Amino acid sequence: MGKIRLAVLPFTGMAAVLSGCSDSQPQGPNVIIIYADDIGYGDFSCNGATAVSTPNVDSLAENGIRFTNSHTTSSVSTPSRYGLLTGQYPWRKEGTGIAAGDAGMIIRPDQYTLADMFKSAGYVTGAVGKWHLGLGDKAGTQDWNGVVTPALADIGFDYSYIMAATGDRVPCVFIENGRVVNLDPSDPIQVSYRKPFEGEPLAKDHPELLRILPSQGHDQAIVNGIPRIGYMKGGKAALWKDENIADSITVKAIDFISEHRDEPFFLYLGTNDIHVPRVPHERFAGKSGMGPRGDALLSFDETVGRVMAALERLGLDDNTLVILSSDNGPVVDDGYQDQAWELLGDHRPWGDFRGGKYSAFEAGTRVPMIVRWGDRFRGKVSDALFSHIDILASLASLVGVEVPEGAAPDSRDELDILTGEDSRGRDYIIEQNVNSTLSVMDSEGWKYISPSDAPAIEFYTKMELGNSPQGQLYNVSSSRYEKANLILSNPEKAEELKSVLEREVKGSL
Repeated sequence: MGKIRLAVLPFTGMAAVLSGCSDSQPQGPNVIIIYADDIGYGDFSCNGATAVSTPNVDSLAENGIRFTNSHTTSSVSTPSRYGLLTGQYPWRKEGTGIAAGDAGMIIRPDQYTLADMFKSAGYVTGAVGKWHLGLGDKAGTQDWNGVVTPALADIGFDYSYIMAATGDRVPCVFIENGRVVNLDPSDPIQVSYRKPFEGEPLAKDHPELLRILPSQGHDQAIVNGIPRIGYMKGGKAALWKDENIADSITVKAIDFISEHRDEPFFLYLGTNDIHVPRVPHERFAGKSGMGPRGDALLSFDETVGRVMAALERLGLDDNTLVILSSDNGPVVDDGYQDQAWELLGDHRPWGDFRGGKYSAFEAGTRVPMIVRWGDRFRGKVSDALFSHIDILASLASLVGVEVPEGAAPDSRDELDILTGEDSRGRDYIIEQNVNSTLSVMDSEGWKYISPSDAPAIEFYTKMELGNSPQGQLYNVSSSRYEKANLILSNPEKAEELKSVLEREVKGSL
């Protein structure tokens, strides 16, 4: 069955007031979502970081709304991106865990997406950068040497220029509209996540070929002297240069903006920064004083600056809504010996919160978020509770689209939060960690983490996962660091939140 395409409804209410348009059918703003990778709440100077400076991000905050209580749906990449793009909690669907580089497409063509919503409003849609939501019909069946299908065109994107998964996973190539970029047909690509290819050296056996050593895992294929996850052979002309990934993504994003400057557009811009392996361009290498992790933050900041400068140069900044955030919380050592811990110094990527990437604790899903739309929100700070699950329905409201019944089932219209009109926010949010342990937090900062028999510490990264055989209750508003489990002293609050979570899981709320 095909997807339902709806006509654009009148652009009314708050959106019309903010747009300054008086036409009966005014055009909605362009929309860009800049989705960072593994950047924590405390990684930006506008959020209090002093060891690193992020002036372009700071400028966005100074001219927009800086959110202090914004959350992803998950503390790892694939499920958080799934929730953002579909408006469905990832724990409702099997197979939304961390995707391999040859994973089949997790968002299926019959699902309604954020891109579908914008297309129904007459927008041209694009996705540039990190994808990590699978391609092709089934795992390991992609035709990397032809057209990969299904692909992003099948879920609403008119244009795509993407990394199939992450920088540390093969295939290490860019894919534009379903085809590998710069592929030499005489040197076809082979990819496997089951067994190595004969004659291809492996990182675990040939450390002398490596320019970065793994700290754990990442000991399979060697691409550009960097050890990866998975096995790959061929495609030499198509391989990306790690130092140039940020530039490649940024240039393609700006090209998309420029090409479609005369029509409404939606751009999903997923940066590779600051995911491992962190191999910053020479413009940034050694400049942060915190090693490659800090240098990658500088690279991300430049990407933001270049995109905003392009909007200004093209006269689009006043009519473009920009949402900047991150897919999950921070991680320091995530598989490579890049001295991230040794050079961290006083920098606290997680801010005042506990945990980080992979964790049920607050730093796993509380992420930086800034919204700018011309000069409408200059310098606001919002403490409203917000979840990325609501971005789809909220932006549908902004551009006047009625989401089809049954689509984006967990996404709510919270446009008033995004525009700074609602200072309180959601009544509660639901989150999950890497072990699919669920938690719920209300607008007063009470947070309940459900019991789990999963490990308390992630073996490789030493990250606290927030798992415990007993239920946990914290008040994040009174103590941002979740240290004291208050479940015995506040059993009624724990039971209240537990009931909310149980009803949500059953789908009755």
